[in-house]
Amino acid sequence: MRELLVDTCRETGEDGRSHGYRYYILVGEMAVSGGLACESYGVKVVGEDGEEAAVPDITISTSRIDALMELLIRNGVSPVTLRDVIDDWL
Repeated sequence: MRELLVDTCRETGEDGRSHGYRYYILVGEMAVSGGLACESYGVKVVGEDGEEAAVPDITISTSRIDALMELLIRNGVSPVTLRDVIDDWL
């Protein structure tokens, strides 16, 4: 699986402290019928403290993964909240 760094951002948390995050698109392969495979996309968020969360194989659509990545970056989604945001988005 490949990781493509898309952006980094800094956010101020509810505790008033500044947190930095790196946002990646994950590119892998997903098996489909007939023994074929297609490119699939997921996301990964890494905090400057080393905490990370990844959700692979969310979609095979480049436009959908771009829209999700925009949402994550715009809202400063952390590794802790990544799964919940994706569940709501789906």
